Amino acid sequence: MAQMQRKPQTKQSGSGLRAFYIALGVIALAGVGWIGYSLTNRGGAAAISARPLTGLDDPKALLDAAKGIAVGEANAPVQVLVFSDFTCPACRQFNQGVEPQLKAELVASGKVHYTYYDYVLDLEARGAHRYGFIAARAARCANDQGKFWELHDVIFAQQQEWSFEGSPPIQRFVDYATSVGLDPVTFRTCLSSEQHADVVTANRMLGDNLGVNGTPTVYVAGRVMPQWNSYEALKTAVESALGVR
Repeated sequence: MAQMQRKPQTKQSGSGLRAFYIALGVIALAGVGWIGYSLTNRGGAAAISARPLTGLDDPKALLDAAKGIAVGEANAPVQVLVFSDFTCPACRQFNQGVEPQLKAELVASGKVHYTYYDYVLDLEARGAHRYGFIAARAARCANDQGKFWELHDVIFAQQQEWSFEGSPPIQRFVDYATSVGLDPVTFRTCLSSEQHADVVTANRMLGDNLGVNGTPTVYVAGRVMPQWNSYEALKTAVESALGVR
């Protein structure tokens, strides 16, 4: 069984989940856009690692800059979040063993609003998780064409194929994108740039501020789910949040 992937230990800048959920709800309902900040170190090549961001010391600014990909009714009574990395075997297990039932039953019934956040384990593009950043960007390039979840599933399914490449697996991702119906030229142009490097970096920063220290980290109604690999445990937590006995 895959074990949760832990990030290297770093100093955390704690932030309350209660405040996070209040702010998240306000942002979701109001449709607030990006708060201004700058992305430095711009260049012409494909971004495969984090880019320094400025202006995100304020929690509200960070919440506006971070951007999850959501499915389900925005006003569903229970919020479920996952912080995940495409190179993480445990995240692949969650994607294949829990997420399909979560979407088919709890999201489809209107009980859950489900949001995916990038939490790239290796921000410096080295080591076992060195392609997590560009994989996260690939999924966001797919989102530009309305197919985030389709490519998200393929990237996880093919994890063993692309994650051990000797160089950034751009062509692999273009092939996957084509297989799910994306325009390959538009997708390659996006992936071969720094597009979405800012939001992927901000998502990791948000996770750090919430105390995320490994992937997948799953929140149900503001509480961390220790049994992230059990759909029944997740369903029980959702029902508890709904007041079902």
